[in-house]
Amino acid sequence: MNPKIEKLIKLFAKLPRVGSRGGQRIALCLLQDKTGRAAALASAIMDASENIAPCPTCGVLTDRGAGGCEFCRDASRANGQLCIVRDLSDVWTLEKSSVFHGRYHIIGGLLSGASGILPQDLNIATLPARIADEKITEIIFALPNTVEGKTTQHYIMSSVGAVDGLSFSELASGVPLGGDLDYLDDGTLTLAFGGRKSL
Repeated sequence: MNPKIEKLIKLFAKLPRVGSRGGQRIALCLLQDKTGRAAALASAIMDASENIAPCPTCGVLTDRGAGGCEFCRDASRANGQLCIVRDLSDVWTLEKSSVFHGRYHIIGGLLSGASGILPQDLNIATLPARIADEKITEIIFALPNTVEGKTTQHYIMSSVGAVDGLSFSELASGVPLGGDLDYLDDGTLTLAFGGRKSL
């Protein structure tokens, strides 16, 4: 096999949920395409990698130098609610379902002894200052219903400490044990969010 094609396949194969067979299909599709799709994709990837960065406040990917993402700039979302999520795909899932209109905080993973993910590896240290600055009154946990998700949730609650007027809640019915937000339909997510329970 041509080494350039082999390199391309290996790079695609490293993407989540793609694998070697998927990487091979994607590479062949792009290389055999006559519409300029490969060049357009390469240009879009370069543009995004050079001009997109995490929001310094919440971690949502946004334009570099924009002074925060659209959620942090939107004054109507300054309603005292802060939703803690694992990653950006969770934000997109919640936004698609329109169940939440507050602000987000992406922690970038879950605590895991087995994987060696420690508190300093996650975006947790900035939370106490953010709670005070934005006058947060409710923290809503929308983390996976797993051992790692619960461990992370308890760690965040202990690290934030007791703050006057601050309550904690988590998604309620409809989130199965071990479930991710990505796999929930809008109706289930609406029920889980609307029926969230206090901690």
